[in-house]
Amino acid sequence: MMRFLIASFCLLATPAVAQDLTYDFAHSRDCIAATDDWFEKLQCIGTSANRCMEDTEGGYSTVGTGACIWAEYEDWDAELNALYGPLRERLANDDKVNEMPVSTSDALRDAQRAWIPWRDAACAFERSKWGGGTGGGPAEAGCLMQMTAERALSLRNELEFH
Repeated sequence: MMRFLIASFCLLATPAVAQDLTYDFAHSRDCIAATDDWFEKLQCIGTSANRCMEDTEGGYSTVGTGACIWAEYEDWDAELNALYGPLRERLANDDKVNEMPVSTSDALRDAQRAWIPWRDAACAFERSKWGGGTGGGPAEAGCLMQMTAERALSLRNELEFH
């Protein structure tokens, strides 16, 4: 019973900002589309989260910041997943056509399988720097967003120029 009361109180005490986000991934996408320069594209990461924090009431609170960053992370994660499959297929086709002695498609798979736990561990480290404080969640979400976006942009580059 006590756990239920504590959980209920926490839900009531949490600002509704997470449900009322003013968030649009188009801000980051438009920024990236506006340049061909790799380093300028990297500067676009977080654009949508930053706009969300500006445009959402309570967006600069810990809860608001975390929700805005997490929303952009989820879009980058979807982007990465949407790029990964077609890139693997293209590489597998190239492997066959070019009679590659080493499968680049399998190498991408292995790299991705290694990258995911490395990203997660690196971002858990970022969270740990907050010693259990409320900034740990947004710090971890920001790390996940940044690293996932960089990986998605890298895969997009491979897909476009390979």
